[in-house]
Amino acid sequence: MPQGQPATIPDDRLTTRQRRNRPLLLVHTGDGKGKSTAAFGLALRGWNQGFRIGVFQFVKSAKWRIGEQTVLERLGALHTETGEGGPVEWHKMGSGWSWTRKAGSEEDHAAAAVEGWAEIKRRLAAETHDLYVLDEFTYPINWGWVDIDDVTETLAHRPGHQHVVVTGRRADPRLSGIADLVTEMGKVKHPMDAGQKGQRGIEW
Repeated sequence: MPQGQPATIPDDRLTTRQRRNRPLLLVHTGDGKGKSTAAFGLALRGWNQGFRIGVFQFVKSAKWRIGEQTVLERLGALHTETGEGGPVEWHKMGSGWSWTRKAGSEEDHAAAAVEGWAEIKRRLAAETHDLYVLDEFTYPINWGWVDIDDVTETLAHRPGHQHVVVTGRRADPRLSGIADLVTEMGKVKHPMDAGQKGQRGIEW
């Protein structure tokens, strides 16, 4: 794909402009580091183009604030003040579910995930955002908390011009099947394998 040119031109009767502006579903999966980081980088790129950004986190603790949240929320405030970029919303879709499973029962977390997905469906129907980041969304799907058939049906038939990026390990093949772009991030080496703890500015 030299200089951004596609390898083939499909016989879809679309103009170059129509094909260029087609809304995309992207999936960042795999065991390697960087899935969410890449999605938040995409959100920064979209903000610069005036996109309405909606970030929805499904796994990380509601009490844990990552660096990208601070940056994007400040950019959202800048948009409100000056009109630059686009509006930004950041939502923790759950009851503080984290890897340590500290707060609430599994039933509580499952109900919160269902409620979170229902809110995203409402926003998709209303065409609220131009770019949705569904961070760590593969996990509630894999745990059976959110119905994969409902997810694929909703995302495949979302109205308007809405980009969606889903992150998380072990993406369901049905989700990958309807996606326009799937990136598998594979781990070759990781400093934690040698006992290195997470670092400020690298992990958060």
